[in-house]
Amino acid sequence: MSTNTPYRVGLVGTGGIANAHGGACQEAPSAELAAICDVSEDALAGFGERFNVKPENRYQSLAEMLDTEDLDIAIICTWGAYHAEVGIQIAESRQVKAILCEKPFTSTAAEAEAFVGAAEENGVLVAEAFKFRHHPMHLKAKELIDSGAIGEFMTLRSTFCTGGGGGGPETRKPEANWRFNKAKGGGSIYDLACYNIHHARFMFGAEPIRVSGASQAGMEVDDASYLLLVFPNEKTAQISTGFNCAGGQYAEMAGLGGMCRIDRAWNNENSAVNIELTTRDGREVIDFEPCFQFALQLEHMCEVLATGKPHRISPESCVNQMRVIDAAFEAMATGRTVELG
Repeated sequence: MSTNTPYRVGLVGTGGIANAHGGACQEAPSAELAAICDVSEDALAGFGERFNVKPENRYQSLAEMLDTEDLDIAIICTWGAYHAEVGIQIAESRQVKAILCEKPFTSTAAEAEAFVGAAEENGVLVAEAFKFRHHPMHLKAKELIDSGAIGEFMTLRSTFCTGGGGGGPETRKPEANWRFNKAKGGGSIYDLACYNIHHARFMFGAEPIRVSGASQAGMEVDDASYLLLVFPNEKTAQISTGFNCAGGQYAEMAGLGGMCRIDRAWNNENSAVNIELTTRDGREVIDFEPCFQFALQLEHMCEVLATGKPHRISPESCVNQMRVIDAAFEAMATGRTVELG
């Protein structure tokens, strides 16, 4: 394919998060939205009108879309509980070059291994859609840490709390939102803590060796989660997430010689953000212009396809992410620390 020809994208699922991916297709020069798929005819019609997808390119059958359309990239935007099933079907069709799968990648590590295995067996690239991994702010923070700007990096503290304005668990009803629905893959770990877990693994450049945790229960799913990840050499990540309290979304990376702090770490579309770097030499603020992370994410996937360079989020990372999440659920359920290999 000529690098001047946009990569053709098919979206699977046209719910809330698909709107951001549709917008990314409009903004990313290397991509175009070619087709959409959803089990709901009404959802397809509404999404298709918003993003100028012709009726003949709207499908209620995934198999039909894959067989009919000449696609390069499939983006999975279904409820998390269906990611593995959908991903394996797409990979085994061999009708796309790459799959970008919304978080959480799957529901379990076993599902992740099956999904990644199907992709590798059929020559399809697969990556998890953590938009923040493509934001210049996070790339700069990683560069600062790796360069020794804060000395030896010892502890990460992060939060992602989205509540505080409502009442008790009864206000977060399973029928109201997939986030509170067990069958659809809801819960604070799958929806929120997945960001913090992946971020800690990225910043430390390692996998945790122990996981401890506690949770607060909602009607069907974990309403809030509190995790301690221990990395090699006793380095730690302290994570607090939840639907049931206010608190924002920040991350602090502390070392023997200083600290990096990021506010609005995850959801900051089209907002100016910054890194506060504090060392023995003083305090520096590094500013970043507003950007659309979803477009940067899609552009990276297109660049990977065009050049063959490795994706920032490897298939192995997708599996390891789910191993940590499995351990978090076990730790929360049993009250015991879970040892990882």
